[in-house]
Amino acid sequence: MSYTSDTAQGNHSMVTQFIFLGFSQDPVMRAILCVGFSIIYTISLMGNSVIILITMLDSALHTPMYFFLWNLSFLESCYISVTIPKMLVNFVSEERTISFTGCAIQMHFILSLGTAECYLLAAMAYDRYRAICSPLHYPTIMNPRACAKMATVCWLCGILMPMGKVIWIFSLPYCGPNEINHFFCDIHPVLKLACGDTSRSEVFIVLISLIITVIPFLMVLVSYACILYTILKTTSSEGRHKAFSTCSSHLTVVILFYGSACAMYLRPKSSHIADVDRVVALFYTVVTPTLNPMIYSLRNQEVKAALRRLRGRKRFS
Repeated sequence: MSYTSDTAQGNHSMVTQFIFLGFSQDPVMRAILCVGFSIIYTISLMGNSVIILITMLDSALHTPMYFFLWNLSFLESCYISVTIPKMLVNFVSEERTISFTGCAIQMHFILSLGTAECYLLAAMAYDRYRAICSPLHYPTIMNPRACAKMATVCWLCGILMPMGKVIWIFSLPYCGPNEINHFFCDIHPVLKLACGDTSRSEVFIVLISLIITVIPFLMVLVSYACILYTILKTTSSEGRHKAFSTCSSHLTVVILFYGSACAMYLRPKSSHIADVDRVVALFYTVVTPTLNPMIYSLRNQEVKAALRRLRGRKRFS
């Protein structure tokens, strides 16, 4: 364990680095996990890169829906890159350490990207609401400038909203132990290592998490309630099917992300179990970014058509 003297804390010594306990101490299992997560990381980056590429190159996909999908794919690539590369290093290293400052930076990136995704999914739900409920005014309302402003707000919310939470957590005294029972610097595993009573901090963190999560989630619920009402009023079965198929991919991603995020961050610290937390964290930091390109491509005819056009363009070039 690594500590350094701190006169402000009297006789206490302060933690200067943390040690990840990760998934397993067995060398064979760590080697297997290293290979497995390397494959997952490669698949995720390739899938999201393909989505970014086709939405940029194919003019048929230069629409608000795919503009937000481009942002989401870029965000997911960043999201998975915050955790897995460090995890892979820890699998092959004996030290498995991260500095105090590095831990704070990693947590801020995780929370920032997660918050940005919350608001980006809300923006995508609003886009679908306008497309289905106000089709005649849709091109005017969701013009390129409006979409760019919405995306900018999503990213700014992601950067700024979790900042106070991270500063609060890392302003607490950490005087040992310094072993994080997790595979990255998440809120509750780090908070467990803080000295003294952290109940006030826990209440503050839950309140901030509620604000970050509930506001965009309510926006999604309201948007889909309006969409459902409009669909049910539609007499054409073909129109209903088209509307449902347009929203199904996004709704699947919303359920996956919000479900796992709420299960992780809206519970009190006392109810957290390390093994369960690792599985839940894996779901929203690794599984969801890997599945998203498949969800949007396998169930979306426009994306499939764009991929065929891209392959045809390469064949004739």
